Amino acid sequence: MRIAVVGAGAIGAYVGVRLALAGEQVTFVARGANLEALRSRGARLLLPDGSEQVASTVAVAADCASAGTQDVVILAVKAHQLGAIARDVPSMFGPDTTLVPMQNGIPYWYFHGHAGPHAGRPVEAVDPGGVIAAALAPRRVVGCVVYPATELVAPGVVRLVEGDRFPLGEPDGSRSERVERIATSFERAGFKAPVLDDIRSEIWLKLWGNLTFNPISALTRATLVELCEDPGTRQLAVEMMTEAQDVARAFGVTMRVPLEKRIAGAARVGHHKTSMLQDVEAGRALEVDALLGSVVELARLAGIATPHLDAVYALTRLLGSTTAAQAQRAPVAAHRTGTA
Repeated sequence: MRIAVVGAGAIGAYVGVRLALAGEQVTFVARGANLEALRSRGARLLLPDGSEQVASTVAVAADCASAGTQDVVILAVKAHQLGAIARDVPSMFGPDTTLVPMQNGIPYWYFHGHAGPHAGRPVEAVDPGGVIAAALAPRRVVGCVVYPATELVAPGVVRLVEGDRFPLGEPDGSRSERVERIATSFERAGFKAPVLDDIRSEIWLKLWGNLTFNPISALTRATLVELCEDPGTRQLAVEMMTEAQDVARAFGVTMRVPLEKRIAGAARVGHHKTSMLQDVEAGRALEVDALLGSVVELARLAGIATPHLDAVYALTRLLGSTTAAQAQRAPVAAHRTGTA
């Protein structure tokens, strides 16, 4: 298949390398240093055992229009970056092109094909006014949950920390030919890609940890095992996860893993920095609205009080604002001191 990977960051590079080595026609849509690295050296994947895999023959495009028509478009950017590219992505669409968004959190298409009273409603926290859904039609979407932990260590170079699971599912729960085809492609590439009949429950299971561990780690600078072992942050995690579980239940979702087991699973990842902590350290924007704002929004829809989620959301939003302000001031300061 012709598969475009929009975004060659930690997850995009990982997926793209494996798919390309499995024989798919992969095109990376990238920019800046990643674009130049992919063009000159290909994409490199560093494995936990010290070995590496290199996809040296992938196509690379500086924009979506240059990539051409694709069978599948994988959106491997952060949720808060979707709005900036939404109008460009359709230039790669043919009549049957499928979208596979790989964002953490409640997705923009969440209520598409939903059986509840909010069917078709945009999730304002991630898609204000439904702008993204208008450009990236939810009917094209196959849902995907991203479990691997990876790190972009240099332009075009990603390190796999652990994980290979990418569960897939149609928003309406059907077992379509397109989702089966994508799952087969992922499995040939060495991923575990089960096709689920309730992708939203899997989204919530992953989000359950993300909405808790990501902001706490960003606020404390702690790794997963550190925040799970510290009594105070562990109790905060329990309170946040309990509130989130109540919200999920209000929308017909039951967590298939007990709360304590979910925390234990995070601790087993070890001294890994969450993606949000990595973003704070790099001065990048934080995906706080997708992970927390969306859940708070759904809580208000359901009439559920979430005091711990509300408090951590407020703190993390402010952290995101101050991080962005500091990143903007840094180049100016460097220029004034002659270090740029």
